[in-house]
Amino acid sequence: MLIDASVLDQVGEYARKYLPCERCAIISDSNVASLFAEPVRKSLIGAGFQPALIKVPAGEKSKTLEQAGGICGQMIAAGLDRQSFVIGLGGGMIGDISGFVAAIYHRGIPHVQIPTTLLAMVDSSIGGKTGVNTPHGKNLLGAVHHPSLVIDDLDVLKTLPNREFNQGFAEIIKHAVIADAKMLQALKVMRASGLRHASETHALQSLIKRNIQIKSKIVAKDERDETGERAVLNFGHTGGHAIERAGEYRKFLHGEALSLGIVAACAISIKKAGLPPDQRDAVVELLQRFKLPTRLPPNFPREKIFNALKFDKKFEGGKVRFVVTPRIGSAYVTEDVTFDDIREAVETL
Repeated sequence: MLIDASVLDQVGEYARKYLPCERCAIISDSNVASLFAEPVRKSLIGAGFQPALIKVPAGEKSKTLEQAGGICGQMIAAGLDRQSFVIGLGGGMIGDISGFVAAIYHRGIPHVQIPTTLLAMVDSSIGGKTGVNTPHGKNLLGAVHHPSLVIDDLDVLKTLPNREFNQGFAEIIKHAVIADAKMLQALKVMRASGLRHASETHALQSLIKRNIQIKSKIVAKDERDETGERAVLNFGHTGGHAIERAGEYRKFLHGEALSLGIVAACAISIKKAGLPPDQRDAVVELLQRFKLPTRLPPNFPREKIFNALKFDKKFEGGKVRFVVTPRIGSAYVTEDVTFDDIREAVETL
């Protein structure tokens, strides 16, 4: 993993250290490709690679099985074989679909992640989960396929609109809630706008590294999400994913929906895990500090949220498996939460 500023023009050099292949596909979306694909492509060519650029429309709506099949068709046409590799250049959607394509193409070829959002840097580019959505829910089709290399260029974050940048702090705050109370305290004196200045590059780099350490440590205990230890990373995601789907993936960005899911999960944690209300308040205030939503619009279709919950892949055998926090810095999975508990928490948003 490489985390630094101004490293896109070194992608070829770093890829050559780990990947002996020649042909590769750069999978990006229509927005990101226009900004960053050319320096990455030139760097790869300079290192002796033969890259093929494949673009998909920007947005969560592109994360489908049909789109993944189309990408594979373009890779076949470009002459990529089982000795080739895939580069995902973009945010979480691109990381998910490019990783899924890498997992299924010729039964699995190497995947390189170059995340271009803060959210992807601290979360989705780590852990190996890949996937696409179906009309019934997010990431219901996928595979665990760890990247061979992750390159985080901090300079790309300067191009993000404030809303896109801020949504990354939902995952950062989630990590603090489940595993690092000290980081939550440190976040109280940070401002998203300040972290984007060149003078704060080291602070941003350190924050990203800390979040990667937290997630990597949890993933290492339960790589394929089989024992339940990795499931604590889903704190806030049960409600968050349902809210995303209810808004047809247009109303809220992933981090914004997660923010609302975190508020709901804290409310449930007070009831089911004994979370002190003042700690819940501290989390809500921190989400608000980073301009993240903590209340649903009055006219939001709440009933659609409850309908979406039944498709949540974290529920097994009809049982609700929900992540709660008894105190900031720790979390666990419980089956003691009911749909009524979730409904009650969502209704208070």
